[in-house]
Amino acid sequence: MMLHIGVFLLWLLHFLPSPALARLGAVLGELAFWVARDRREVALVNLRLCFPHLDEAGRRAIAHAHFHAFGRALLEESLLWWSSKARLRRLIRIEGQEHWEAVRSGKVIIMTMHMVGLNMGAFRIGLDSGIVALYTKVKDRRVDALLQRYRRRFGTATLVSRQESLRTVLRALKPGVPLYVLPDQDFGPRDSIFVPFFGVPAATIPSVSRLAGIAGAVVLPCCTVQRPGGRGYVLRFFPAWQDFPSGDIERDTRRMNAFIEECVLETPAQYFWTHKRFKTRPPGEPSFYRSRRARD
Repeated sequence: MMLHIGVFLLWLLHFLPSPALARLGAVLGELAFWVARDRREVALVNLRLCFPHLDEAGRRAIAHAHFHAFGRALLEESLLWWSSKARLRRLIRIEGQEHWEAVRSGKVIIMTMHMVGLNMGAFRIGLDSGIVALYTKVKDRRVDALLQRYRRRFGTATLVSRQESLRTVLRALKPGVPLYVLPDQDFGPRDSIFVPFFGVPAATIPSVSRLAGIAGAVVLPCCTVQRPGGRGYVLRFFPAWQDFPSGDIERDTRRMNAFIEECVLETPAQYFWTHKRFKTRPPGEPSFYRSRRARD
């Protein structure tokens, strides 16, 4: 019953104009900032590690703004679930289209990062070309089925579970249908290497370099950011990476993290600071996080 009520409320929200959703989202984010203490603490720890040059007030201001941006993005999910293609094209503007057009006839890995607009970017790409996306299954089967249904609503998305084999991912990657990957979270020590993220060793899966090498795919970086005032989003494509993969996994992964840093610095409040990015530590190093309830 609660699931149906939640979906109904989300459905009602999609009738509102974007500026109204942005204001409501900021209110929701403000509430979450004070209520979700564990997540707030994780965000502040991450910001202390990544921005040691800022004072506590400056880092807290970024964390505060992040919760507002996340609240807005959460409510604007209603637009992805029920709005028309025409409205979504107006909502999500594309910059750097020429970079995508230059490579789209071949196999392409679109590499992005966990900004609050990541789902907006994925949907916008899928509207024009189709898309292959990795996803993590939700434990509740009803919720998982619901999420998959709406992510596939236009018939342009192929979803591949992270639990499936590399062969399944490679089979789904075809010329003209890009693979959308977000390699900037801590998935534990397995298959990870430690490379700097804002100067802090971070366990990072070098999947982009490996996939590009095995599939013979071009890597096209992009990011999706919120525009101020509830005026939608911008999906920005950057030039495809040359000499990638280089044959040096660590060098490639450092390059990837450096690009993510550049994007984060443009809109720091929109990055997923509530994720325990530095959860896995090199042998002998203590954990940065004290909270036990915020697991990831």
